[in-house]
Amino acid sequence: MKRTLLSALTVLVASTAIAPIASAAEPASFNIQSARLEELDSRSKNTVHKLRLEHLNNQSKAIEDIQAARLDALDARTKAVDNIQEARLDALDARTKAVDNIQETRLEVLDARTKNSVHKLRLEHLNNQSKAVEDIQAARLEALDARTKAVDNIQEARLDALDTRTKSVAQ
Repeated sequence: MKRTLLSALTVLVASTAIAPIASAAEPASFNIQSARLEELDSRSKNTVHKLRLEHLNNQSKAIEDIQAARLDALDARTKAVDNIQEARLDALDARTKAVDNIQETRLEVLDARTKNSVHKLRLEHLNNQSKAVEDIQAARLEALDARTKAVDNIQEARLDALDTRTKSVAQ
């Protein structure tokens, strides 16, 4: 163990003694290249970071644009559906109005037919009543004519009888 410790201590002292000499012996171009590499790494990291941020911003903008387009499409569909429903309601209203008009026309025709039928029935009833009155009057006239004829016959018979009496008395 002592040996290992002594060996490690020797290596440490030797490396400490040699390090300043080794660094002085390194060429200056190596230090410049190292600084350039560090600067280049720093720039690359900044550029990569900027590119990543730009890419993320572009992705966010693209997602916002897609969402806006989807919302516009959804609004357009909703408006189209509203327009279709409004057109369907208008068509339904028109059909309902047409059916109402047809029914109203049918009712008017039916009312006219009913009025005509009632009018015809009234006319027929009045005609029947008039015919009945005419028949009654004709029957009364016939009866009156028969009475008048009977009275005429009676008077003629009386006149004949009176003439016969008068002739008999005059003779």
